[in-house]
Amino acid sequence: MHVVESIRTKRVVRKFLDRALDDDVVRIILNAGRRSASSKNEQTWQFIAVREKEILRALSNCGEWATHLAGAALGVAILTPEPTAKFQTMFDAGQAAAFMQLAAWEMGIGSCPASIYEPEKARAILGFPAEWHLRIALSFGYPADETKISAAPKKGGRRELEEIVHWEKW
Repeated sequence: MHVVESIRTKRVVRKFLDRALDDDVVRIILNAGRRSASSKNEQTWQFIAVREKEILRALSNCGEWATHLAGAALGVAILTPEPTAKFQTMFDAGQAAAFMQLAAWEMGIGSCPASIYEPEKARAILGFPAEWHLRIALSFGYPADETKISAAPKKGGRRELEEIVHWEKW
């Protein structure tokens, strides 16, 4: 699949089959995040890959809309240095997240980002050091509704390009 086609057709998937992801598939997803661009090539992220259902369920309680993590075959916590210290930190984390999601999509694996609103609770669950911070995690898995992976873009789901693009000046 071409990148532009992946971007056009990608959908958020929040409900997953109870089916594990093969190790090589997980490595492809994680490597996509590792290969994403970063400011000054600092690569200021760490990933915690979670497959254990008990940990995923606990992590799903760290954000108001993070419940999809509980049903995932894989959760990826994207850790960063202090997110407010440098603007590029969260931008880089977002790029890593997008690359992982697109790599998964190409393999027929759905995903959804989860904002972590209780980062200290997540730290207690995942045991990462104090100098690292967690604000976003991703859920991955085979879609419970297989039509989600190839659904046509929704009409009216996005504003028209002309509504959001300004040429040369505002």
